[in-house]
Amino acid sequence: MKYLYHLLITLALLSATQAQKDKLNIPYAKTEHKLQTLDVFSPADGNNLPVVVWIHGGGWVVGDKTDVAIKPKTFVEKGFVFVSVNYRMLPEVDMGTIIRDVAKSVRWVHDHIADYGGDPKRLLIMGHSAGAQLAALICTDESYLKAEGLSLAIIKGCVPVDGDTYDIPLMIEVVEARRSAAGNRVGKPYPKNGHYVKFGNDPKKHRNFSAVNHVVKGKNIPPFLCLHVADQVSTSAQARRLNTTLKDAEFQSQAFGAPSTTHMKLADNLGLADDPATKVLYEFLEGVLKE
Repeated sequence: MKYLYHLLITLALLSATQAQKDKLNIPYAKTEHKLQTLDVFSPADGNNLPVVVWIHGGGWVVGDKTDVAIKPKTFVEKGFVFVSVNYRMLPEVDMGTIIRDVAKSVRWVHDHIADYGGDPKRLLIMGHSAGAQLAALICTDESYLKAEGLSLAIIKGCVPVDGDTYDIPLMIEVVEARRSAAGNRVGKPYPKNGHYVKFGNDPKKHRNFSAVNHVVKGKNIPPFLCLHVADQVSTSAQARRLNTTLKDAEFQSQAFGAPSTTHMKLADNLGLADDPATKVLYEFLEGVLKE
């Protein structure tokens, strides 16, 4: 059903592209790996438009840049250029390589998006689930963009959507508590897709891959909107943790818990006219683009 849903969305997008220009499967890295590609959706006319860079989810092991639902159409209709990026995934590469892939995609966008009507100085980084962790980290740990010759100054806003790993040590503590409460024996193997498997067992790496540990007063961190499912315990706690950390360091940030939705619907429904999270998102974007 999931694949049928995305097929229908794709067909709907194809039937509505007369007012927009689409360029798919563009390589953004010299290695030209099949997953180091991105798609660009832009209005047929316009220049110096704000740019949304979308990072898909899937637990860093699955997912694709085509998992965008109605977002390309709705953002283009509102005068944005929309870019959806792929990246290499676990276990083919490690977490650091994944983050560096995302940084390389941002570098490509900065260098080439003017050719598609976008403004390279008005980038908005967004991502869902695993993509939320990647978006938040790229927008707080300047080292990844710095390695690409860029700075956080080009990013006007960050919107991580329902991520659970802005503070990885905290998430691991929660998982450990749940395992203990469930009566798991010490030494029992961790789940195949558990956080220790994905992030390794080095506490230093856990801290380094956590956006909250790179929030330092005085840095050029952009405004944040942390969207999350209101009644999802883990993602709500992580969104509040990131939001509080940013605000305590005197950065602009807000968190919004979307009611009556799910982890997947929250992302898929962004762009729907009657969607509460979409309303908050558009208000956020309008505010940060005025600054």
